[in-house]
Formats: sequence, structure tokens, C-alpha cells
Amino acid sequence: MTAASATPPPELAEMRRSIDNIDSALLHLLAERFKCTRKVGELKARLNLPPADPAREAQQIARLRGLAVSADLDPEFAEKFLNFLVTEVIRHHEIIRAGQA
Repeated sequence: MTAASATPPPELAEMRRSIDNIDSALLHLLAERFKCTRKVGELKARLNLPPADPAREAQQIARLRGLAVSADLDPEFAEKFLNFLVTEVIRHHEIIRAGQA
């Protein structure tokens, strides 16, 4: 048995269980977030609004950077994460819009 496949020490196993639980919670929260953004995309398509909203995105980046600082999280990471989400949301909104055309 190699060191990588050996049973981890109890403290490490406990930390990993915590990480796994947090990852599960994050995925469920992301799923909820995308349910909301899907409704936004449907509304934007009905109202003939563009999929992207650069002013809103800038507000969100500023807000999340501030939250990151207060949470002791790298604001650069928070911004990259939000940009990733926004790119995916816009892609979904474009698909919704194309489906309603």
C-alpha cells in the first residue's frame, strides 16, 4: 500500500469530510443561483433586454470584492469566480433568447 492510498490520519479524514460537505453545499447553492438566473434570462428575453448587463456586473464585482475582503478571501479570486459565473449566465441567457426567437 502506498502512502497516497493508505488510510489518512483521523484529523485529515475529518478535514476532508468537512471539505466534501462544503463542496456539496456550494454545488447546491450554485444550482439554486442558476435557477434564479434562468428566470432572469427568460424575463430578459420576453422584455427584449440584452443577455449581458455590464453596469450590473461591475456593481457585483465591487460588492463581491468587498465581501471577499471582509471574509478574508482573496478579492482577485472572488472576482475571477464571479466572472466565470457571469460568463456562464450570459451564455445561458443567449441560449434562452435564441430559443424564444
